[in-house]
Amino acid sequence: MAEYIKVANLSELAPGSAKTVQVNGLEIALFNVNGTIYATDNTCLHQGGPLGEGVLEGEVVTCPWHMWEYNVRTGEKVGETEYRIPTFQVKVEGNDIKVSL
Repeated sequence: MAEYIKVANLSELAPGSAKTVQVNGLEIALFNVNGTIYATDNTCLHQGGPLGEGVLEGEVVTCPWHMWEYNVRTGEKVGETEYRIPTFQVKVEGNDIKVSL
């Protein structure tokens, strides 16, 4: 069974927003897409831009450095699915957002 680690409170992540958290030495970006929380690696594959600081539109986050776009649900780069950032399983218990590494 996967171990889930509490990383944030749901009240910290409004719909349509993103947040970056540190978990066991990893930077993880959290995204709230219409009430569903997704978690990805925070690092853009292009030049390491911080995805948690990008613009979220629907399921797509745009890296603030060079505009690479990723689907936060799948981790795939939009239009070039051979590129993929790591994604993590998320569960919400009450107000707790938990991620499985």
